Amino acid sequence: MNSESEIAIRNQPGVPAIRSVNWGGLQALYLKEVRRFFKVQLQTIWAPALTTLLYLVIFTVALGGTRRDVLGVPFADFIAPGLIIMGMMQNAFANSSFSLLVGKIQGTIIDYLMPPLSTAEVLFGLAGAAVTRAILVGLTIWMAMLLWPGVHVTPRHIWAILLFGILGSSLLAFLGVLTSIWAEKFDHAAAVSNFVVAPLALLSGTFYSVDKLAPTFAAISHANPFHYAIAGFRYGFIGQADIPISFGVGLLVTLNVMLAGLCYALLNSGWKIKN
Repeated sequence: MNSESEIAIRNQPGVPAIRSVNWGGLQALYLKEVRRFFKVQLQTIWAPALTTLLYLVIFTVALGGTRRDVLGVPFADFIAPGLIIMGMMQNAFANSSFSLLVGKIQGTIIDYLMPPLSTAEVLFGLAGAAVTRAILVGLTIWMAMLLWPGVHVTPRHIWAILLFGILGSSLLAFLGVLTSIWAEKFDHAAAVSNFVVAPLALLSGTFYSVDKLAPTFAAISHANPFHYAIAGFRYGFIGQADIPISFGVGLLVTLNVMLAGLCYALLNSGWKIKN
């Protein structure tokens, strides 16, 4: 009798039938997002990798034959890891900031709202696909740099590379989801990319050591969360860092939790999505 009444209650409209995590639905959403960017991998993976390599070429050629050490390593070895994670973070943002936005513009947002997925499942499906794209871009850049003469990108601390790579990419993935919720047209997402993400990435210590800056500019760099992701990721390759590693981990975890919580609240409310 109890089982029959429970079935009757579950069959009522508005009562969720899936009480735990819908792993099948989450996997379907994740694979949908991965296949979406993989269908145009020339633009989403190979083109960003080529652009990042051009940064390396420009800076190494500009220095010519002069030897300049930063944090005890040649300049090319110093900037290479930063370029890898910078490309990862920017592409994580590009992927997640596109998903819901294109759905709103094309009128296909119902594809995200109708399936039996919870708010958290939608959020982590979108963010997971963005981090996957970031990892693929990072691996492509790293493999190309392995073949580049005069650049050494041999990992020293795998744990730091994985930890800061995932934390930095997920931070931008959640920021991309937030942008995708707020934006009403592609110009809005482009504005966040051009006026928020790009400046923070370029002023994060990728091309210089923050310790060499004047106190005012050093303070600005230390307030930039990108700096901690890049410095920690670089530590995994060169064994040196201009930040306290434990503090960097704690800060990035905190920011990820805060952004994920904000995205969850907005998605759950339906702000600019269901209205």
